[in-house]
Amino acid sequence: MSLAEELLADLEDEENEFSEEENEKVNEESMDTSVPDNPIVKYDRVTDIAKLSNSENFKTQISKMDEMLALKEIPKLMTPLEIDPQYQLVVKLSELASEIDTEINIIYKFVKDKYQKRFPELETLIMVPLEYLACVKLLGNDIKTKGQNKDLLSGVLAPSNCIVVSVTASTSEGQELTSDELDIIREACDMAEMLQGTRNRMQQYVEMRMNLIAPNIAAILGSGSTAMIVSQAGGLAQLSKMPGCNILLLGQQKKNLIGLSSVSALRHTGFIYYHPMVQSLPPDHRRKVAKIIASKVVLAARVDFQHESRNGAYGLRFKEEIQKKIDKLLEPPPLKNIKPLPKPIDKASKKRGGRRVRKMKEALGMTDLRKNTNRMGFGDIQEDINQEYMGHSAGMNATGSSGTGRIRAAVVDNKTRVKMSQKLQKQLDIPRFSGGLSSIRTKATAGTASSISFTPVQGLEIVNPTAREEVKKDDNSGYFSSISNFQFVKPSLPK
Repeated sequence: MSLAEELLADLEDEENEFSEEENEKVNEESMDTSVPDNPIVKYDRVTDIAKLSNSENFKTQISKMDEMLALKEIPKLMTPLEIDPQYQLVVKLSELASEIDTEINIIYKFVKDKYQKRFPELETLIMVPLEYLACVKLLGNDIKTKGQNKDLLSGVLAPSNCIVVSVTASTSEGQELTSDELDIIREACDMAEMLQGTRNRMQQYVEMRMNLIAPNIAAILGSGSTAMIVSQAGGLAQLSKMPGCNILLLGQQKKNLIGLSSVSALRHTGFIYYHPMVQSLPPDHRRKVAKIIASKVVLAARVDFQHESRNGAYGLRFKEEIQKKIDKLLEPPPLKNIKPLPKPIDKASKKRGGRRVRKMKEALGMTDLRKNTNRMGFGDIQEDINQEYMGHSAGMNATGSSGTGRIRAAVVDNKTRVKMSQKLQKQLDIPRFSGGLSSIRTKATAGTASSISFTPVQGLEIVNPTAREEVKKDDNSGYFSSISNFQFVKPSLPK
């Protein structure tokens, strides 16, 4: 092998690796059949770019499909399934359906570039290609009068779109098209309408054969939804290779803005999400159930692709599993168990005794004073006495005749009275025995002694009540003072 051949082989290997990486990235963007947004105004007629309707393959497959649709009875399938003409036709029509979608998008781009001269705002109001083409064919050059006729617009557009288009058409400042330009645009619209009608007939044929080709998928979704999914995926083989997350996106409407709010627009919703099985559920559970159905459709597609279970037994079993999961989601949460109260205990629980417990009972028990208060003498008339601690009556504690108002002094119980701790008692005794100062008042002067005295000379005179004590203190502060220290100490005599 020469050097040039080796370099070419390396380039081919790199291209193969790159293509494999691209094929593995199957996502939402890869399934988009829209064409790149490049201007194609330079083409004069739509047949210069849209050549599918005039191709031999298109005409051959459509003629075969019309012959099959004209048959009164559906012929039986041949085994193996790959050699059956009906199955081969279904596979080819599925591939042709994706080509038709691409062709319609090309025509939509062609008409949009041609018609923006007359009504440039229309492409921002209507994003669905078929609705845009139908509206262009209806309006033509007369957008002022036909654009205001809501009855005509309601035949091709939704009511919300009709209002937006009619308001915008009244203020549009586009230029009128010539008759030749208008004929070219109408020719393109007619071609797109013809292709869409052909695609509908293809879907009808595939739907009639779905019970024979994909019985397990049809058992889950029905023949109609199965035909749409198989047709959108490009055949049963491509459908069996897709993951469930991508099957969930088949048939989604990505561009459906009409100039209004897009808050209510649901993303990542396709044929499965709008299936009656999903739409019959509450909105909170729809997306989750759609994912469950998509995962089961993948399994059923792989079973059908291997030509097993031709009676749809696997599909029926998958549908039962889906229904069980739906019932599980919809069932209310379990109620909390109501626990009964425990059986009441008649006997009092035994408490451990001891010295500490006995002292606690004595401290918290009823005193003799309270017991006597609750008692009353036989035949004695009691007097209501308002007291703060003993209630309205003194009971047996009252002494003397009734009405005296005197109450016998309370008997102090040494067990319940407030006691001073030994530590606090020692702290109070230290200043008293040591002769030091204390915060406790120890002077002989009474607390009621006044510092004001009456004299015959000056009348009121302010005196010091402790003056006598100060004088006595001065007399004893000399040599015989009890608190004085040695004043002079002679040094020791030398030896």
